[in-house]
Amino acid sequence: MKGAGLLARIPKQSQMDLAASANLRYQCVCFQRAAPSGHVPWLHSVIEPSDGMPRGALLVEEIVGMPASEPRHLAPIMQALAAIHALPVPVPQDCAPLLNEPDPLAGIVALIDAQARHLDHPTVPAASARAVKARLADLTQRMVPVVMDCPQRLITFDAHPGNFLITPSGKAVLVDLEKLRYSYPPLDLAHATLYTSTTWDRDASFELPTEAVARAYEVWAAAVGEAIAGPCRRALVPLVPLRELMWLWSVTWCAKWLAESAGSHRAGGDGEDWSARHSEAALIEHVRGRVNDYLSIRCIERMLAEFHDLQAVLAT
Repeated sequence: MKGAGLLARIPKQSQMDLAASANLRYQCVCFQRAAPSGHVPWLHSVIEPSDGMPRGALLVEEIVGMPASEPRHLAPIMQALAAIHALPVPVPQDCAPLLNEPDPLAGIVALIDAQARHLDHPTVPAASARAVKARLADLTQRMVPVVMDCPQRLITFDAHPGNFLITPSGKAVLVDLEKLRYSYPPLDLAHATLYTSTTWDRDASFELPTEAVARAYEVWAAAVGEAIAGPCRRALVPLVPLRELMWLWSVTWCAKWLAESAGSHRAGGDGEDWSARHSEAALIEHVRGRVNDYLSIRCIERMLAEFHDLQAVLAT
């Protein structure tokens, strides 16, 4: 709405595979729950699904700012995430409709396993599929000790830099809110700093040395406070393993996209739809380039080496 300071967010699909009305309700609550952080646009009103707008829309505050396109923008992003993670968690019965699984680890492993079946797609390099499957083989057993002391907080589950704008005052604002849930904060820290995140967006692409990732984690820890950062930093246990967990979700999603982008467009306003017919050719070409990069054995080996190097840097 030009001149009104409002933008209409019209969902293209539900990345959580929800029906149109449920997806709109979910996104509405995402904005409402994160609003007290001061790092998201305020929600003005909701336009319900209709024949002319089958997925409905949200009218939200227009944020004036620049894309988070440089490594220096990581600090305000980490401060924004800390503000979201520090928000009070409702009692379990009041968390709905946001995802609040009793065992978030089991939930994300199930998502990864469902996506991992696409590693056998013929467009996924065989060496890459083998390397990822090797990391999945004992995933739950490796992660159970990691998450035992990790607090469950409100997280974005979509914290790549392309989803943030940097205002003239230097504040980071998360402008894409559709997958918030109650889970482990280090998943957001990973998603904000992984190579598969910082090079994803066309307007917000940069690479980070390991030391810059470690500094970003420290900014978050200082901002979020000891009550939350303390358990996550004890022996630095969850930070790097949960970084790998988030990467495994991302790289198996890439395999899923390769498989499903060749499918037919999903009619109506419900559910998830990654069909290439659903987006502009330029966007599909960009996503395909990113996905092919992330699924290359060169990139996979790079990521596995980075996890080892980051553990060593954080330890010192």
